[in-house]
Amino acid sequence: MAFDLPTQTGYDSDHVLARGEVGKVGVPVAHLGDMRLLFDSIPLERMNTSMTINATAPWLLALYVAVAEEQGAQIGLLQGTVQNDLIKEYLSRGTYICPPAPSLRMITDVAAWTRAEMPRWNPMNVCSYHLQEAGATPQQELAYALATATAVLDDLRGKVDPADFPEMVGRISFFVNAGIRFVTELCKMRAFTELWDEICRERYGVEDEKYRRFRYGVQVNSLGLTEQQPENNVYRILIEMLAVTLSKNARARAVQLPAWNEALGLPRPWDQQWSLRMQQILAYETDLLEYEDLFDGNPAIARKVAELIEGAKAELAQIDAMGGAVNAIGHMKARLVETNAQRIAAIERGDTAVIGVNRYVEGEPSPLGTGPDAIMISDPAAEADQIARLAAWRESRDENAVSKALAALREACLSGRNIMPPSIKAARAGATTGEWGDVVRASFGQYRGPTGVSSSPSNRVEDLDAIRSRVDAVSVGLGRRLAFMMGKPGLDGHSNGAEQIAARARDCGMAISYEGIRLTPDEIVARVIEERPHVLGLSILSGSHVVLVEDIMSRLNDVNADIPVVVGGIIPEKDAAHLRSIGVSRIYTPKDFKLNTIMEDIVTLADPVTEPAQ
Repeated sequence: MAFDLPTQTGYDSDHVLARGEVGKVGVPVAHLGDMRLLFDSIPLERMNTSMTINATAPWLLALYVAVAEEQGAQIGLLQGTVQNDLIKEYLSRGTYICPPAPSLRMITDVAAWTRAEMPRWNPMNVCSYHLQEAGATPQQELAYALATATAVLDDLRGKVDPADFPEMVGRISFFVNAGIRFVTELCKMRAFTELWDEICRERYGVEDEKYRRFRYGVQVNSLGLTEQQPENNVYRILIEMLAVTLSKNARARAVQLPAWNEALGLPRPWDQQWSLRMQQILAYETDLLEYEDLFDGNPAIARKVAELIEGAKAELAQIDAMGGAVNAIGHMKARLVETNAQRIAAIERGDTAVIGVNRYVEGEPSPLGTGPDAIMISDPAAEADQIARLAAWRESRDENAVSKALAALREACLSGRNIMPPSIKAARAGATTGEWGDVVRASFGQYRGPTGVSSSPSNRVEDLDAIRSRVDAVSVGLGRRLAFMMGKPGLDGHSNGAEQIAARARDCGMAISYEGIRLTPDEIVARVIEERPHVLGLSILSGSHVVLVEDIMSRLNDVNADIPVVVGGIIPEKDAAHLRSIGVSRIYTPKDFKLNTIMEDIVTLADPVTEPAQ
């Protein structure tokens, strides 16, 4: 189950921040009625359900339990997983609700409750996938994921019977990324298995081998999928899948593959089928899965695994010295922004080859990624339908019962009692996702995560002198330092691109304003009025670019704010044409990987003596 961004962040579908995001990246689940509809005619007692949900995991699990009860299921027989990850939401995905410490408390509340009531349920799936997407090196991905797991298990120790703790260790699973460097990724997975076994034995005293087994699923890398020559992505996906399947002693238990055209837009059912066929050919036509581990005893593999383990342990030691993962979030975020900047700079310079992007770019145009039906278009009526059903739900419920249930939830949050029982009662009473989220926010506080972008220029050596000179010259003409504002409207938490644009603009000598994710259009326009930047940048990767940019442009016009606007995201050409027609000055998509070119554009747009070319 994948949920839309309002559901992931604890907002109802009619909240101002939800506009344009309803049903875009997953299903909207605002209340018990939505969960009933989702599982209509599906017998939950016989299912194994995986929920890709984190900050609102206690609430979505409560709704799931309530629906299972209505079906007459024995709750103790339910099987499945909630992702319920702690760290990656603050480092890479941005769908957190409250500060890290109460988030950790809610994760271990879920784990302790499932141990008592749903012993076959996996309460946490440590998700290092997004760390690599945010720029993590293999050593960082290993260390940050393992630091997350140990933070949770350290906290959980005090909430379950010591006799049950080894089994709870065995319930922790991982969701990992597999990149294009085949040998490195294969060795990373072997390093994961060795490090996890060591942690289970030495840190937690787990003797039973079955509870020390490193259980992981994988989605192969989406970061490396290219908009240019997108058909090459099929080869990339295949190689990445092999890295997590060929080494039997470190083989993924579940594999999911992206579609070849994800850099262009939403994959169609046929595109998704093509990725599925790749797995089926590996499993049923080849003999690659029929032998013992093909890499045992290989000295090159052993050396690389040892190198990764050494580097990961050094990173872990630094995190431990800071007091653990919860206390080290700012440090880890800054490290990811820096390593991601180094990755991008290497591609720009050509040191890292990306075929079809910075090497072998010539060739025939792709016949696959063109035409009006090249990508799937989301249903524009879905949001209105969801909001109408939400309003009807509120009208039909017992408000007194909801109020009492939410009061009990608030008391549990403040008293330290396990959050699951009152969450289930609130689900039964008819409370909504936004109401649950509001109680959590009111109890634990609002939170805005670190951006990882410092005010000081980076020490990286890059060819920025010419751009810095232009920034200085244009700043003289403007009468003050050229100011660039970076904005992330809506609930999209994929901030990697926004962070890199802000960091590069800073390194080029611009005055930068970037407050991070989750701003309403009204808040962005208010900041424009207050700070008077010379150029406004907007980053939206959730597919909601048309609705959100239209809203912001309209509000800018209402206050006569004459400012060039540039937009970045996965934006099909039809949408790009529309955005240009309403006044957007520049549009950038994944093919625009040269950040210095974007910086030159920003300087040109801000230059008072230059007439910007559209």
